[in-house]
Amino acid sequence: MSLARGREFLSIPGPTNVPEAVLAAMHRPAVDIYAQDLLEVTGSLLADLKKIFRTETASTYIYISNGHGGWEGALTNVLSRGQKVLVLASGRFAIGWGEACGIHGVEVEVMPRSWREAVDPQAVRARLAADTGHTIKAVLMVQVDTASGVVNDVPAIRAALDAAGHPALLMVDGIASIGCIPFEMDAWGVDVAVTASQKGLMMIPGLAFVAAGPKAKAVHLGADLKESYWDWTARDMAESYRKFCGTAPAHALFGQRVAFDMLFEEGIEHVWKRHTALARATRAAVAVWAKGGALDFNITDPARRSDSVTTILTPGFDPQALRDFCRERCGVILGSGIGDLGGKAFRIAHMGYANAPMVLGTLGAVEIGLKSLSIPHGAGGVQAAIESLQDFFA
Repeated sequence: MSLARGREFLSIPGPTNVPEAVLAAMHRPAVDIYAQDLLEVTGSLLADLKKIFRTETASTYIYISNGHGGWEGALTNVLSRGQKVLVLASGRFAIGWGEACGIHGVEVEVMPRSWREAVDPQAVRARLAADTGHTIKAVLMVQVDTASGVVNDVPAIRAALDAAGHPALLMVDGIASIGCIPFEMDAWGVDVAVTASQKGLMMIPGLAFVAAGPKAKAVHLGADLKESYWDWTARDMAESYRKFCGTAPAHALFGQRVAFDMLFEEGIEHVWKRHTALARATRAAVAVWAKGGALDFNITDPARRSDSVTTILTPGFDPQALRDFCRERCGVILGSGIGDLGGKAFRIAHMGYANAPMVLGTLGAVEIGLKSLSIPHGAGGVQAAIESLQDFFA
């Protein structure tokens, strides 16, 4: 028997749930892309991206693409063929960004790291200190890797570059973190930051956002990977069509405008606190379930578990069986393990347009599935999550 009839709970780490008000804002006829209202929306989004990235000095750009396009927009504007980048591995996505560099003829050095650990700032410092000729032109990292569930310490990596006296650009993928957890582009000394619409920013996939600081803009002038679509110089020109290298994604812009308004109404700092509360509740449940021995946190250090997604190892069972049960019987969609964790893990997202009942409903479905499938687990995970949320409200 299935109890899935009703509103489906999408608990994957992107695309995430889209607010009804955002969907409604996009439900309109096609518009004149040169009309004043669309020009104003474009200008307001570019300005408000500075608030999202927490920068006063960076230039902001909107691309019609997913996050991978944002990667491309960032790297092609600051790198040249034959240059070298250092990729700080901590899961799947920094590696993917490095692979995009390699396709463009950039030499890629990967600093390996277990999928169960965050990037080691001391190792980064040692590697950069050894690069006395400054052949490494950029350091690429993710703040939150959605495959491993790790959160990396961006300020510590900035400190590692500074301690090594290295001039490389610090480029940060904030796709799974910005709009969910603290990100301070200026205060942390990030030179290039990338994010996208479909996670913490509560929109459908299709928009990528890049912020380029003064150092990156200066390097951009000599970069030879520049392509017409991604080029910052062209997008900095006054004509409105240049902001998108052609036709604007009008409906997506209207939707993102409403999503930004919702974030600002709640308050960015409160958004971060909400994500922390939901993440702690999720981790409280997983910690109890893990006592049965059939599942465990992927990230070993509790301080490095992200507040946007929790990745759960399943050495004692097939995670697909649990995912199928939750989808077919309860109407809850869990994230699958990907990359090195394919078939070995599942993921629970607590990012974007999410609240306590949604997370508790997801955790409840998981707990029902664990019991129904006779998977060994500690009893009382949902109760632990409830108590965690009660502590938040106390």
